[in-house]
Amino acid sequence: MARAFRTILLALTTVLTLVVVVAILGASFMYVRRSANERSVHDYKITADGIERALLGLYLKAQGDVAAEPVDPSDDEQLLFVIEPGESLTSVSLKLEEMNLIADAEVFRRMVQYHGADSDIQVGTYMLARSMTMEQIMEKLQRGLLPSETVSILEGWRMEQVAKALEAGGITDAASFLAMATSSDAYVYWPFLEARPENAPVGLEGFLFPDTYQFVANTSAEDVVQIMLRNFDWRFSEDLRLKAEQAGMSVYQVVVLASIVEREAMIPEERPVIASVFLNRLAIDMPLQADPTVQYAIGCNQETGDCWPQLLRDDLNSVVSPYNTYLNPGLPPGPICNPGLASIEAVLSPADTRYLYFLAKPDGSHVFAETYEEHLENDARYGQP
Repeated sequence: MARAFRTILLALTTVLTLVVVVAILGASFMYVRRSANERSVHDYKITADGIERALLGLYLKAQGDVAAEPVDPSDDEQLLFVIEPGESLTSVSLKLEEMNLIADAEVFRRMVQYHGADSDIQVGTYMLARSMTMEQIMEKLQRGLLPSETVSILEGWRMEQVAKALEAGGITDAASFLAMATSSDAYVYWPFLEARPENAPVGLEGFLFPDTYQFVANTSAEDVVQIMLRNFDWRFSEDLRLKAEQAGMSVYQVVVLASIVEREAMIPEERPVIASVFLNRLAIDMPLQADPTVQYAIGCNQETGDCWPQLLRDDLNSVVSPYNTYLNPGLPPGPICNPGLASIEAVLSPADTRYLYFLAKPDGSHVFAETYEEHLENDARYGQP
C-alpha cells in the first residue's frame, strides 16, 4: 500500500513539474512575442537560450511596470551619465538606479542579459532622462555614444592640478572648475561631505576622485564636479564605510589621513606601513610631522605651476598654517590632495606595527623606526644635510 502511494506521489510530482516548465516556457514566449512586436527598429541579438532564457523572460514579465515604465514620464531633463573603462554591467546598473534613471538595478541587468546586450554596452558619456524606459536606456547605451574626451586625474594631485588637466583636455576651463570645487553648492546630496568638522575649509579637496574619465567636450564645471563626487561615493564602498566606523573614523577623517599617505608613499607596498605610523602617532597624541602638509600650506607657485615645492628643514617650523602638522597636533583641517583608493584602503587596513618614525631614502623608499634614537641613526645615514 505504501509502495503504491509513493508511486502515485512520484507520478503527480512529475506531472506538476512538467506543468511548471510548460508555464514558464509559455510565459517566456508571450514576453518574447510582445517584446518583438513592440520593437520596430532594432532586433536585439539573443545569447541566452533554453530554460535560462525562459526563466529570464518569466522574471521580466513578473516585474510588470518596473521593467516597462519610465521612472518619471514627465521628466525630460537630460542627465550626464558616464560609463568608465572596466565597469561591469552590475556597476552600470547600480549607478543608473542611484541617479534615479531606472527603478531597479537588478531588473535592468536581467533585461540587458535577456536581450544578449551585455557585451554591447559601451564605455563613454551619455545624456539620459528619467522619462526613458529601461529598454530605451539599454538601446542608448549601445548606440547613443556621445563624442567624448579622455582625461586622467592622477592620485595625489591638488585641485589646482586637476583643474589644469581638465582645461588642457578641453573639458572645462580651470577657473570655472576651481570656483565650483571651492563652493559649498556642490555639497548637495553627498552625505560624506555633510560630516565635515567645523574648522574644515570650504572645498572639495580630497573628494575629486583620481581616475581616467571620459567627458563630453565643454562639459559644465558643475557636471564635471558631480561626476567626480559620484565616482568617489561609488568607490568608497559600504565595506570601506563599515571599516571606517569600526575604526572610529568618519569618511572625512579617513580621506584627510589618506591624502597624507598618498603624498608620502612613493612605493605602493609601503602605504599600509606609512598609514600605521600616522595612526600610531594619533593614538598617543603625537604630532604627525608630515612634510607634505607643509608643502600644501605653502601652496602652488603661480609662475611655475609647482604645487609641491622642495622643503628645507627650516620650513617645517616656520610655515605658519593650520595645515602644518609640525606646529599643530592631530589631523589638518582638510585633505591636502585627492588620494586614490589604495591610500584609503591603507588607512583602513594599516600594517600592524609599532613604528612612530620614517625617513625617505634617496631611492624613494622609506626606512622605519620605533624609537627616536633609531630614527636619529636613520637620519644620520639617509637624511639631508
